[in-house]
Amino acid sequence: MSYTAQNWPIAAAMLQFPNMASDGTSVQDQSAAEWTATLFEVADAGFSEVDLTDGWLRPGDLSAGRLEELKGALCEAGLTAPAISAIRRSVIDPADGDENLAYSHRTIDAAAALGVPVVSVGLHRPLTPEQRAVLWFWTVPGPKDPEGDRDTWDKAVTRLRELAGHAAEVGVGLSLEMYEDTYLGTADSAVALLTDIDRDNVGLNPDLGNLLRMQRPIESWESMVEKTLPHANYWHVKNYYRSEDPATGAVFTTPAPLESGFMSYRKAVRFAIGNGFNGAFCVEHYGGDGLSVSASNRDYLRRILPRKAA
Repeated sequence: MSYTAQNWPIAAAMLQFPNMASDGTSVQDQSAAEWTATLFEVADAGFSEVDLTDGWLRPGDLSAGRLEELKGALCEAGLTAPAISAIRRSVIDPADGDENLAYSHRTIDAAAALGVPVVSVGLHRPLTPEQRAVLWFWTVPGPKDPEGDRDTWDKAVTRLRELAGHAAEVGVGLSLEMYEDTYLGTADSAVALLTDIDRDNVGLNPDLGNLLRMQRPIESWESMVEKTLPHANYWHVKNYYRSEDPATGAVFTTPAPLESGFMSYRKAVRFAIGNGFNGAFCVEHYGGDGLSVSASNRDYLRRILPRKAA
């Protein structure tokens, strides 16, 4: 399908919604009415699509009956879900890789049951206590995939290929989220991993914001766009202010609205569409009223997307 600025699917991430309610109960155990109330917040911000980010609710851990309740909640709120994002569930995590692999399989089945076309997975791991203790978690180094370790690389390829095969069987696409210090942490490495997996239903989720915010030297965003966007089938978009002091080498980053940060999404989106991108967007933002900033990011995208289908 060819989209236009008016109907291109642009989903809100659920980053602003915790997995525990204010009374200490788990969102996982809430009633369908409570899920619907949260989803109405997204709809009231002007969204017609939502990314079922599993930091809020884990579809892969719902029973068949509860998945039907979730489907009903989405319908009542007037929302569709172009993707489920499984966050910090690396299938090569040294401690939890086996469980994360099983969870990812369950998430694929949940996507099929809900009619969600894409599951986004990555190789990033849970935040460390040190990362959780600071204002912006990316200012403290987190876990890293071992560089030059062929066995671990091959394990990632094998396990992600396994997920791809399952996803293909149930009619779901798989998208690989780029994230710092993982095998999806540079443009070259992400494309190499995708090439080794070699499955038609797998693409990249070039969440370049995860790399723009690194407080160290980075590849130019233009180069990363050129390398990764031709392989994208889903796209988390967010932006950052970035300041570099050449005298000391110090780098400072902080979240920015999509239109005013370091990376020009006008240029990036134009390049992506020119190279065949036809997937959904997911707008994200950390800090403040992230849902409202995400809504502004959505409106910005609609201003720069094509008026007519190609």
